[in-house]
Amino acid sequence: MDFADTSPVALILSLIIGYLSGSVPYGLLLTQMAGLGDVRQIGSGNIGATNVLRTGNKGLAALTLLLDALKGMVPVLLARHFLGLDAAILAGFGAFLGHLYPVWLKFRGGKGVATFAGISLGFSWHVLIPFAIVWIAMAFIFRYSSLAALTASVVTTLTIFYVGETELGFLYVALTALVFWKHRQNISRLLSGSESKIGSKG
Repeated sequence: MDFADTSPVALILSLIIGYLSGSVPYGLLLTQMAGLGDVRQIGSGNIGATNVLRTGNKGLAALTLLLDALKGMVPVLLARHFLGLDAAILAGFGAFLGHLYPVWLKFRGGKGVATFAGISLGFSWHVLIPFAIVWIAMAFIFRYSSLAALTASVVTTLTIFYVGETELGFLYVALTALVFWKHRQNISRLLSGSESKIGSKG
Protein backbone atom coordinates (compact mmCIF):
# COMPACT_ATOMS: atom_id res chain seq x y z
CA MET A 1 0.00 0.00 0.00
CA ASP A 2 1.52 3.36 -1.03
CA PHE A 3 0.96 6.19 1.42
CA ALA A 4 3.56 8.44 -0.21
CA ASP A 5 1.05 10.95 -1.58
CA THR A 6 -0.61 11.59 1.79
CA SER A 7 1.16 13.09 4.79
CA PRO A 8 1.59 10.91 7.89
CA VAL A 9 -0.32 13.45 9.95
CA ALA A 10 -3.31 13.29 7.59
CA LEU A 11 -3.28 9.50 7.67
CA ILE A 12 -3.12 9.39 11.47
CA LEU A 13 -5.93 11.94 11.73
CA SER A 14 -8.04 9.89 9.33
CA LEU A 15 -7.58 6.83 11.52
CA ILE A 16 -8.38 8.75 14.73
CA ILE A 17 -11.42 10.55 13.32
CA GLY A 18 -12.69 7.25 11.92
CA TYR A 19 -12.24 5.62 15.31
CA LEU A 20 -14.07 8.40 17.15
CA SER A 21 -16.95 8.23 14.69
CA GLY A 22 -17.19 4.46 14.98
CA SER A 23 -17.02 4.47 18.75
CA VAL A 24 -20.36 6.26 19.29
CA PRO A 25 -22.64 3.51 20.77
CA TYR A 26 -25.89 4.47 19.08
CA GLY A 27 -27.73 1.28 20.05
CA LEU A 28 -27.03 1.86 23.73
CA LEU A 29 -27.82 5.58 23.60
CA LEU A 30 -31.08 5.13 21.70
CA THR A 31 -32.43 2.38 23.94
CA GLN A 32 -31.59 4.37 27.06
CA MET A 33 -33.22 7.52 25.68
CA ALA A 34 -36.31 5.47 24.80
CA GLY A 35 -36.54 4.22 28.37
CA LEU A 36 -35.75 0.63 27.42
CA GLY A 37 -32.80 0.30 29.77
CA ASP A 38 -29.34 -0.98 28.96
CA VAL A 39 -29.42 -3.09 25.78
CA ARG A 40 -26.27 -4.83 27.02
CA GLN A 41 -28.38 -6.53 29.69
CA ILE A 42 -30.60 -8.42 27.24
CA GLY A 43 -30.13 -11.05 24.54
CA SER A 44 -26.56 -11.29 23.35
CA GLY A 45 -25.47 -8.20 25.29
CA ASN A 46 -24.46 -6.59 22.02
CA ILE A 47 -25.08 -2.89 21.26
CA GLY A 48 -25.97 -3.44 17.60
CA ALA A 49 -29.27 -3.40 15.73
CA THR A 50 -29.93 -7.15 16.01
CA ASN A 51 -29.89 -6.99 19.79
CA VAL A 52 -31.83 -3.71 19.86
CA LEU A 53 -34.52 -5.59 17.90
CA ARG A 54 -34.85 -7.90 20.91
CA THR A 55 -36.35 -4.99 22.85
CA GLY A 56 -39.36 -5.32 20.56
CA ASN A 57 -38.88 -1.84 19.09
CA LYS A 58 -38.37 -2.36 15.34
CA GLY A 59 -38.13 1.35 14.62
CA LEU A 60 -35.33 1.79 17.14
CA ALA A 61 -33.51 -1.22 15.69
CA ALA A 62 -33.81 0.26 12.19
CA LEU A 63 -32.48 3.62 13.40
CA THR A 64 -29.57 1.89 15.13
CA LEU A 65 -28.79 0.05 11.89
CA LEU A 66 -28.82 3.31 9.94
CA LEU A 67 -26.64 5.23 12.40
CA ASP A 68 -24.15 2.37 12.77
CA ALA A 69 -23.84 2.30 8.98
CA LEU A 70 -23.43 6.08 8.73
CA LYS A 71 -20.63 6.14 11.29
CA GLY A 72 -18.65 3.92 8.93
CA MET A 73 -19.71 5.58 5.68
CA VAL A 74 -19.20 9.26 6.58
CA PRO A 75 -15.52 9.07 7.63
CA VAL A 76 -14.71 7.09 4.47
CA LEU A 77 -16.48 9.57 2.21
CA LEU A 78 -14.86 12.60 3.84
CA ALA A 79 -11.37 11.12 3.92
CA ARG A 80 -11.56 9.96 0.31
CA HIS A 81 -12.89 13.31 -0.91
CA PHE A 82 -10.29 15.43 0.84
CA LEU A 83 -7.28 13.13 1.22
CA GLY A 84 -7.62 10.17 -1.16
CA LEU A 85 -8.00 6.40 -1.06
CA ASP A 86 -5.24 5.63 1.45
CA ALA A 87 -6.74 7.98 4.03
CA ALA A 88 -10.20 6.56 3.36
CA ILE A 89 -8.94 3.04 3.98
CA LEU A 90 -7.52 4.08 7.35
CA ALA A 91 -10.67 6.03 8.20
CA GLY A 92 -12.78 2.97 7.44
CA PHE A 93 -10.52 0.73 9.49
CA GLY A 94 -10.62 3.21 12.34
CA ALA A 95 -14.41 3.39 12.24
CA PHE A 96 -14.64 -0.38 12.36
CA LEU A 97 -12.26 -0.60 15.32
CA GLY A 98 -14.22 2.14 17.06
CA HIS A 99 -17.48 0.24 16.75
CA LEU A 100 -15.94 -3.03 17.91
CA TYR A 101 -13.81 -1.52 20.67
CA PRO A 102 -15.25 1.85 21.80
CA VAL A 103 -13.20 3.61 24.44
CA TRP A 104 -16.39 4.89 26.09
CA LEU A 105 -17.60 1.35 26.86
CA LYS A 106 -14.30 -0.09 28.10
CA PHE A 107 -13.61 -1.36 24.58
CA ARG A 108 -16.68 -3.62 24.57
CA GLY A 109 -18.68 -2.76 21.47
CA GLY A 110 -20.70 -4.31 18.68
CA LYS A 111 -19.87 -6.88 16.04
CA GLY A 112 -19.54 -4.53 13.13
CA VAL A 113 -22.09 -5.73 10.58
CA ALA A 114 -23.88 -2.43 9.93
CA THR A 115 -20.61 -0.49 10.10
CA PHE A 116 -19.07 -2.97 7.62
CA ALA A 117 -21.95 -2.18 5.25
CA GLY A 118 -21.56 1.56 5.78
CA ILE A 119 -17.84 1.44 5.07
CA SER A 120 -18.58 -0.52 1.91
CA LEU A 121 -21.09 2.05 0.70
CA GLY A 122 -18.58 4.79 1.47
CA PHE A 123 -16.16 3.27 -1.03
CA SER A 124 -18.72 2.35 -3.69
CA TRP A 125 -22.20 0.93 -4.01
CA HIS A 126 -20.52 -1.78 -6.10
CA VAL A 127 -18.75 -2.89 -2.91
CA LEU A 128 -21.96 -2.82 -0.89
CA ILE A 129 -24.02 -4.87 -3.37
CA PRO A 130 -22.41 -8.30 -2.82
CA PHE A 131 -22.52 -7.79 0.94
CA ALA A 132 -26.18 -6.73 0.93
CA ILE A 133 -27.35 -9.46 -1.44
CA VAL A 134 -25.59 -12.27 0.41
CA TRP A 135 -26.61 -10.99 3.85
CA ILE A 136 -30.28 -10.64 2.90
CA ALA A 137 -30.36 -14.03 1.18
CA MET A 138 -28.69 -15.87 4.06
CA ALA A 139 -30.79 -14.10 6.68
CA PHE A 140 -34.00 -14.87 4.78
CA ILE A 141 -33.15 -18.54 4.26
CA PHE A 142 -31.56 -19.43 7.59
CA ARG A 143 -32.75 -16.63 9.95
CA TYR A 144 -29.31 -16.35 11.57
CA SER A 145 -27.86 -12.83 11.59
CA SER A 146 -24.41 -14.14 12.51
CA LEU A 147 -24.29 -16.65 9.65
CA ALA A 148 -25.46 -13.98 7.22
CA ALA A 149 -22.74 -11.58 8.39
CA LEU A 150 -19.96 -14.16 8.25
CA THR A 151 -20.89 -15.33 4.77
CA ALA A 152 -21.46 -11.84 3.40
CA SER A 153 -18.12 -10.52 4.67
CA VAL A 154 -16.22 -13.37 3.02
CA VAL A 155 -18.06 -13.00 -0.30
CA THR A 156 -17.49 -9.25 -0.30
CA THR A 157 -13.76 -9.66 0.30
CA LEU A 158 -13.41 -12.27 -2.45
CA THR A 159 -15.40 -10.08 -4.84
CA ILE A 160 -13.13 -7.09 -4.21
CA PHE A 161 -10.04 -9.13 -5.03
CA TYR A 162 -11.79 -10.67 -8.05
CA VAL A 163 -12.42 -7.25 -9.61
CA GLY A 164 -8.80 -6.25 -9.02
CA GLU A 165 -9.19 -3.79 -6.13
CA THR A 166 -6.20 -5.28 -4.33
CA GLU A 167 -5.43 -2.29 -2.11
CA LEU A 168 -9.01 -2.16 -0.87
CA GLY A 169 -9.06 -5.93 -0.61
CA PHE A 170 -6.42 -5.94 2.12
CA LEU A 171 -8.65 -3.69 4.21
CA TYR A 172 -11.49 -6.17 3.81
CA VAL A 173 -9.29 -9.09 4.80
CA ALA A 174 -8.70 -7.26 8.09
CA LEU A 175 -12.38 -6.36 8.51
CA THR A 176 -13.51 -9.90 7.78
CA ALA A 177 -10.97 -11.36 10.23
CA LEU A 178 -12.36 -9.02 12.91
CA VAL A 179 -15.93 -10.00 12.02
CA PHE A 180 -15.05 -13.66 12.55
CA TRP A 181 -13.23 -12.87 15.80
CA LYS A 182 -16.19 -10.93 17.19
CA HIS A 183 -18.55 -13.71 16.12
CA ARG A 184 -16.50 -16.55 17.58
CA GLN A 185 -19.12 -17.36 20.21
CA ASN A 186 -21.84 -17.21 17.56
CA ILE A 187 -19.84 -19.66 15.47
CA SER A 188 -19.71 -22.07 18.41
CA ARG A 189 -23.47 -21.74 18.89
CA LEU A 190 -24.10 -22.23 15.17
CA LEU A 191 -22.09 -25.44 15.27
CA SER A 192 -23.97 -26.65 18.35
CA GLY A 193 -27.38 -25.61 17.00
CA SER A 194 -28.07 -23.19 19.87
CA GLU A 195 -27.73 -19.87 18.03
CA SER A 196 -30.66 -17.45 18.38
CA LYS A 197 -32.55 -16.58 15.23
CA ILE A 198 -33.40 -13.08 13.99
CA GLY A 199 -36.29 -11.61 15.96
CA SER A 200 -36.02 -14.00 18.87
CA LYS A 201 -35.88 -12.71 22.44
CA GLY A 202 -33.01 -14.95 23.47
